[in-house]
Amino acid sequence: MKYKILVAEDDQDIAEFIKLYLENEGYEVIHALDGLLAYEETKKQKIDLAVVDIMLPKMNGYDLIKKIREDSNIPIVILSAKNLDSDKILGLDLGADDYLTKPFNPLELIARIKSNIRRYYSLGSQAGAAEDKETSVITVGDLTLDEESVTLKKGDKVITITPTEYKMMALFMKSPGKVFTKMQIYQAVNGECYVNDDNTLMVHISNLRDKIEDNPREPKYIKNIRGIGYKIEKL
Repeated sequence: MKYKILVAEDDQDIAEFIKLYLENEGYEVIHALDGLLAYEETKKQKIDLAVVDIMLPKMNGYDLIKKIREDSNIPIVILSAKNLDSDKILGLDLGADDYLTKPFNPLELIARIKSNIRRYYSLGSQAGAAEDKETSVITVGDLTLDEESVTLKKGDKVITITPTEYKMMALFMKSPGKVFTKMQIYQAVNGECYVNDDNTLMVHISNLRDKIEDNPREPKYIKNIRGIGYKIEKL
């Protein structure tokens, strides 16, 4: 299968550079010079992953991510010169799955794209592979994770989560009470070696707490074990 990558980048030289590496890896590349064109491409055709710059004309990257997330759960990798922690946190809060700053190593970008696509389609394949299997439903407190439909519910309400957040919840809910180190969480989510990126992990944890906790400031589900990692409480 030839995956289709949308590159939303207004710098033509950078876009061509990315396109060269992606096509060399066998991807089909759709390039959009501004945010509005990029959003229109997501409506016209099936996109498997989007690489999004923040400082785009007509519609900036943050607004583009919000628009994509209104009707799609495809992986989004931000590629931007904006390198403050606040920029990364905002991008991840809006629904991006990964954040890479410019200047960047093209091999790292390729690795992150591969990781996010692999994660996304491994989740989607669970439902298709489960036709002859008993449905796997995991319950912790009033949270229910359905591995066949790849959904998370709190009570009767479906919680909208990203592929990264789903992987994290599956890891936690399959072993309630077990403490996972940051390295274990990263490897379970990305399927590869740990990269020291505490801010990204903390943002995903914070986003999950906002979605599942009654009071995110006093979480009853996802607990931080200082100096070690995180766990989900047995309830």
